Amino acid sequence: MGGSAAPLAVFALLLALISPSSAEIKALKITSDSRPLILLEEFGFAPSGGVFIALSAVSLSSSAASPDLFGFFLLSDASLLQSIHDSEQPHQNPAPVPSCALQSPYVRPLFTFARLSRAHSFNDTFLITHPDEYGLFFANCAPGAVVSMSVHTGMYNSRSDGTPDYLSVGQSAVPSLYTFFAVAYFAALAAWIYICFRNRLDAHRIHLLMAGLLLAKALDLLFAAEDLHYTRTTGTPHGWDVAFYVFKFVKGVLFFTVIVLIGTGWSFLKPFLQDREKKVLMIVIPLQVLANIASAVIGETGPFIQGWVTWNQVFLLIDIACCCAIIFPIIWSIRTLKETSKTDGKAARTLAKLSLFRQFYMAVIGYLYFTRIVVYALKTIASYKYRWVSVAAEETVSFAFYVVMFYMFRPKERNEYFALDDEEEQAAEAALREEEFEL
Repeated sequence: MGGSAAPLAVFALLLALISPSSAEIKALKITSDSRPLILLEEFGFAPSGGVFIALSAVSLSSSAASPDLFGFFLLSDASLLQSIHDSEQPHQNPAPVPSCALQSPYVRPLFTFARLSRAHSFNDTFLITHPDEYGLFFANCAPGAVVSMSVHTGMYNSRSDGTPDYLSVGQSAVPSLYTFFAVAYFAALAAWIYICFRNRLDAHRIHLLMAGLLLAKALDLLFAAEDLHYTRTTGTPHGWDVAFYVFKFVKGVLFFTVIVLIGTGWSFLKPFLQDREKKVLMIVIPLQVLANIASAVIGETGPFIQGWVTWNQVFLLIDIACCCAIIFPIIWSIRTLKETSKTDGKAARTLAKLSLFRQFYMAVIGYLYFTRIVVYALKTIASYKYRWVSVAAEETVSFAFYVVMFYMFRPKERNEYFALDDEEEQAAEAALREEEFEL
């Protein structure tokens, strides 16, 4: 199976790493495509479910090619793992490797172009009785043949009342999770507004931006929940995906902007930004625009488009660049405070600022590590039935990070930035001399 297992493994494992949140009804247009395998969707099925496929305007560049060389099939995760295992032990599998994926013993063929009508169309539903995660593939086993067609697909589970559920098994709990955390962020926003109003004399412009961030995050989760809810019940988001992407973009830009501005000490330590700090913002904001464009392309298309892998790589690189960029202002502020502590004669105040910035630095590093590495690992290793666990872990840690960040930089009279305790000046000077705040 070595020849046919390899391409199946590449596609299925790639989608397992960046899995879609839903399997909504999709209308796909494939134009002059010669790829031997095209992964259309991936979906986690319950004990009862189905796949419907409708084709129209099917055309081939080569009329001499047999229609049996073109078709659709399903590949389960269990079969994929078995095929990889068998391909690594060829001495135990002396049977010849089929040249076409449609003839592989590990796949479930659905139909070939031999079943097309005279109008070059097809429409049928295929029932799923064995629960697993399946990938829906199109196979072109005629080398050099170019295919064009319109594809209408849908993958669903059947509820107890017989109605379809278009969310994968592992994503069924996600809308409720998003709703819960949206309510939590709205409550946090109300508490933040109260704190800012109560300490309005000590509130700064950064605190208004932080309130905007909470609002954007809450709306992002709310619209994500609505998007998945309508997708689950009807197969289409009914426009909620537009609102979701808009507020995801606003939240992303505000989040990185707030981190950068807090790291620079803008508005509460100084009323201006230095040139290098402005350059960081000028880099991060456009990168976030590109990241959200890439995210929208990934979410609204799928692995069937030829540039899908490239868009995933673009999104990953941009996200890494933004995460690295927001760390620099915090490091610069820590170093600046350590340098000024030698001359300003306010060791206690500087020590308090350094402590706060060091704690913030560690919180940001911990948050980025968990949401970019640990969550990624959870998505990869978790069974398809428990894909919601990575969402719950990511949102829980994100909310905890927001709580910590907002508590550390809340408007408060005589907080750590402005507290002066002459009795601790000597101890603070000693601490600064010992270089306790090296990164």
